[in-house]
Amino acid sequence: MDSLSPSLPQLSHINYRVYIAFCSKDPTPNGGMLNWIECYDPSTNSWHRVTTIPGIENHVLKGFSMVAVGDSIYVIGGSLCHKVVGNDSYNVDEVELEVLSSVLRYDVRTDIWSKCAPLSTPRYNFACAVSDGKIFVAGGQCTVGSARGIPSAEIYNPALDEWKPLPDMSTLRYKCVGVTWQGKIHVVGGYCDGQGPFNVRRSSAEVYDTQINKWQLISRMWELDVPPNQIVAVDGNLFSSGDCFKSWKGYIDAYDRKLNIWNIVDGSHLRTLLSPILTSGDVTEERVYLTVAPIGTYLYFLAGYRRPGEMSRLKSVVHVFDTSVNGDGWRSFEPMEVEGEKELSCHCCVLKQVS
Repeated sequence: MDSLSPSLPQLSHINYRVYIAFCSKDPTPNGGMLNWIECYDPSTNSWHRVTTIPGIENHVLKGFSMVAVGDSIYVIGGSLCHKVVGNDSYNVDEVELEVLSSVLRYDVRTDIWSKCAPLSTPRYNFACAVSDGKIFVAGGQCTVGSARGIPSAEIYNPALDEWKPLPDMSTLRYKCVGVTWQGKIHVVGGYCDGQGPFNVRRSSAEVYDTQINKWQLISRMWELDVPPNQIVAVDGNLFSSGDCFKSWKGYIDAYDRKLNIWNIVDGSHLRTLLSPILTSGDVTEERVYLTVAPIGTYLYFLAGYRRPGEMSRLKSVVHVFDTSVNGDGWRSFEPMEVEGEKELSCHCCVLKQVS
């Protein structure tokens, strides 16, 4: 793997940190389970464990959203699960227990957790985005075991610690992706109910205009019947690299608003991430997570691979793509290995630290 190019302007990224929530892959021998947050420093290519998400001991939280506002990280909603070892002692089953409305705030400066006003509607697998210092949530599921989405949306004001309802979307939608773009909240894709062909709704998006307090349905903004994995905004453009079944398609797509289509970005193919299974000599590595963090004009792809052996080990790999470069914009950091196994709890968030 190539080392990171010295031409990468790391100084412009020195105040940025990427926060990622993980959970235990398997129950520990004493039955303990937990979620924790790790911090990645792009200027030094280093990781450190920051904190444990409180209040969910002996369980794991899935399907929640984690966003950054100011110096704080917010953990919103989610499905509380319990992991149990299957009959064959190799498989681990997740049992969903309840859907949460709780909202937790973590202050990265003081290392203190606090409870915030809860969601009006408990939800998981929902869209979440930040705009003008406020948090928007929409869609998701509110009942354990139900394959039906909800249309409701709400907005949180951190200064007032208050949630307020927004107009409902026109579609029941879950496993949708939220992103702020061009001053509006975009809720893209997802599994949808409603009138019209099922796949047409799944490939649509709903856009909330804060100025007029209304949603607008945009047909075919997402080309696939499968929900997106992540959609991020960088320098006025939207980028995607996969869906919830295949988190990396082998290249990056950019959204063309005028034509309402996604185009492959020149030079964005990267074989290193292409397969969830990597084989080098006699060593086979399985990719267990992939999440994308936008910083400046760069997309940081943070991936983890399970390495075989008597003791479980995980290899963390970071690839960086410069969206402003015509041609090959990829650079790669040296990988790092850690003991144990873990899995992604939700997608990462980026926090700009003010010194």
